[in-house]
Amino acid sequence: MKLSKNNAGLAAEQLAATFLLNHGLKLVMQNYHCKFGEIDLIMQDGKTLVFVEVRLRTNSQFGSAAASITPHKQEKILRTAQHYLQQHGDCACRIDAILMDKANLQHIEWIHNAISA
Repeated sequence: MKLSKNNAGLAAEQLAATFLLNHGLKLVMQNYHCKFGEIDLIMQDGKTLVFVEVRLRTNSQFGSAAASITPHKQEKILRTAQHYLQQHGDCACRIDAILMDKANLQHIEWIHNAISA
């Protein structure tokens, strides 16, 4: 049975969370929504809060997973992260990306500081 785009995205987020947990991060929140957009995962890496954008691209016909994080998408992520910090307290943070071309742990690329303000 083929996964729908929505189910594939949720599976990718779960894989990303597992991957990051295995690398010592702690899950703070999944799928944070506000008026500016959504952040897939919010993790804690020591004293640093990490906002994580998860991108799965099983077909590169329309570009890679990294290419799908357009300048417009980056702006939405930044504004959403700023909103979260305003609501929950300012702290050291970064925005990472988890990129996948297949939904399994062997096909994960983790980019630290993928987006900066």
